[in-house]
Amino acid sequence: MHAPVELDVPLAHLTLRALRWGRASAPPLLALHGWLDNAASFAALAPLLADRWQVIALDLPGHGHADHLPLGVSYHFVDYVRTALAAVEALGLSRFTLLGHSMGAGIASLVAAAAPAAIERLALIEGLGPVADDGSHTLQRFRDALIEPSGKASRGLRVFRDIDQAASARAIASGLRADLARPIVERALLEITDGWHWRSDPRLNRATPLRMAESQVRALLAGIRAPTALLLATPHAPYLPPTLMAERTRCVADIAVTHLQGGHHLHVERPEAVAEWLMTASQDRSHALP
Repeated sequence: MHAPVELDVPLAHLTLRALRWGRASAPPLLALHGWLDNAASFAALAPLLADRWQVIALDLPGHGHADHLPLGVSYHFVDYVRTALAAVEALGLSRFTLLGHSMGAGIASLVAAAAPAAIERLALIEGLGPVADDGSHTLQRFRDALIEPSGKASRGLRVFRDIDQAASARAIASGLRADLARPIVERALLEITDGWHWRSDPRLNRATPLRMAESQVRALLAGIRAPTALLLATPHAPYLPPTLMAERTRCVADIAVTHLQGGHHLHVERPEAVAEWLMTASQDRSHALP
């Protein structure tokens, strides 16, 4: 089993952290995790890929062991894209395979649109572009986000007596089994005098005041040039309705879609099947699972 190496990824305004599996000389695969996850989201999958790729899983700002944004600065989706591109430069990656899950898949989609020459292949799990806005709740969401009491974000500072209790709480919130969530939870916790609390930035729990319009998302997806593989869970997540995903898929010139039985964290629940999907997607365009 391949053990990961911890990496620091210093940027101009903050330092990210990462886990790396595989040989430093192997072709790079950059992995981006979902909201309130971290690099350990790929702890089950990455060792299965490490004979082929150098897998680098980032902790995005405010997540895992990465720095938090400065006070007074908010977490906006487009800034994650900018940060991911800065991390690519800091890591010296000129051309690479890009893998993303959920929020990370949305970020990866826009990274591929922004820097098409850098992406050899794009692999997305449970996401294609960011959550968009249809206009029906724009004003209320904007007001709620801007007048939200600052103390509301302190929900992230709940203290747990031990890691098992935190893993159980994460399981209830996400639907991911506690034993499968444990690597993510362990990386997400900070030990204090009376127990453990989440080390992620509590501001990540705040509402987003503005989202892209769906028309903008589709225009950006049309800029993806890399061969793209999209893996979706069956049954589908409520925020990934089949009609919407089919419409977004049609925006990408070269994309193949595979459905796999399981939950939202397919790469955690079924790492062998996801590794097979990714290997197949990197070799040809069949994307078929047996």
